[in-house]
Amino acid sequence: MRLAVTIFLTDETITPTRLARELEQRGFAGLYLPEHTHIPVERTTPYPAGGDLPPEYGRTLDPFVALGQAAAVTERLALGTGITLVAQHDPIDLAKQIATLDHLSGGRFTLGLGYGWNVEEAADHGVEWRTRRALIRDRMALMRALWSDEPTAYEGEFGSVRASTAYPKPVQKPRGPVVGPRTLIGGSAGPKLFAHISEYADGWLPIGGRGLTESLPVLRSVWADAGRDPAALQVVPYAIQPTPGKLAHYADLGIEEAVVQLPPVGEAEALSLLDAYAPYL
Repeated sequence: MRLAVTIFLTDETITPTRLARELEQRGFAGLYLPEHTHIPVERTTPYPAGGDLPPEYGRTLDPFVALGQAAAVTERLALGTGITLVAQHDPIDLAKQIATLDHLSGGRFTLGLGYGWNVEEAADHGVEWRTRRALIRDRMALMRALWSDEPTAYEGEFGSVRASTAYPKPVQKPRGPVVGPRTLIGGSAGPKLFAHISEYADGWLPIGGRGLTESLPVLRSVWADAGRDPAALQVVPYAIQPTPGKLAHYADLGIEEAVVQLPPVGEAEALSLLDAYAPYL
């Protein structure tokens, strides 16, 4: 099984370049980075994990800048977001960022996207919370138009773009309804999520990786009903703590990649934790 890493990189942690080099040298499959533009101090949204919101949420590096640094010092390491808050971006700008990073890295980028949980953060970006899923679906369609081989116009509920010249293009070629880089959607199991995965993504980023025995058959059924190739579905348990039994269970489910959570720590501690994960590689 391929084992990748995710971490809240901040101004206080190990640097992207140092971590990326070490991951590649040690045989890890990839590096995924989260995104938060800012954390409003006055907020009412509870932290999903309970308790106080950890300070790294307000110190997170921009994932595209950090992954650009990581790409420049590696050759094989996969690079991804876990997750990009698509609703909080201008889709034309985001399409250019994604395509540029994928092009410069030789097609190593995975767009992990999600719907978010922090209402106040999203509101500062002008996001109407109740329609954010439809907004993201619309913005993904707009970006697909810009990534298409031929100039393609898009007119949607929330935005539009004229048929345009827009280069570079993502490296990976279209597969089924999906245009652009490898695309995985994060979120909790449910009919809306599974419908969107089957419509415009390559698979699912289930955070924590729990409950897959029950939820995977449901997703596979929705995927097949959408006319997607059963062999093409990718499921990547995200932000997990590995154990031999857990990884064996994932393998039994047909899962080929998992993403381990590192705490937001400095260089010495981060490298020590990578040493501890070496037996799982």
